[in-house]
Amino acid sequence: MSDPNSDDRRSGGPPEDGTDDGPPNRIETAAANIDSGTGAGDRTDTGRDPRDEPTQVADEERRRKTSVISLLVAALGVWVALSTVVLETVAAPLWNNVLVGLVIGVAAGYNYYRLANDIPLSTAIASLVAILGIWLIVSAALLEMTGGPFWNTIASGLLVASLAGYNAYEARDARTVATEPETDI
Repeated sequence: MSDPNSDDRRSGGPPEDGTDDGPPNRIETAAANIDSGTGAGDRTDTGRDPRDEPTQVADEERRRKTSVISLLVAALGVWVALSTVVLETVAAPLWNNVLVGLVIGVAAGYNYYRLANDIPLSTAIASLVAILGIWLIVSAALLEMTGGPFWNTIASGLLVASLAGYNAYEARDARTVATEPETDI
């Protein structure tokens, strides 16, 4: 008796033990030979991905850059605190610059310490330092500084705000990359 739905394209006849498992699954063998174009699941080797090496180099370069920037911001904070001695000012701007400069120096120094010990940069601390840099710019006008102390505080505030803002951006970006879930397809 013949089965009208049988697949006549099978190679060979039915197995010798009398069992017939049905037609071979040609879809699986065809799918194994197709390149999806996305790179997902196309690799058959389980070795090291050569794309990981440039990523690691870029991450190391980013870490080096942010640590130098953190050290520079810490030095700027110390300069703001000490500049009150070099550039004679009155009491209110003096204490403002000393306190804000010391906080900037300690906070940016802490971020440098974190990076030197392979701990990720703190986004919150980098953001705080950027806000303190903006405060330096605003406080120069609010506290009615004049002459050298005014321009020193403005320039230092601009540098601190921009460099610390860049560090905060890099810290946020690095955290986003580090916390993205890996997809195994």
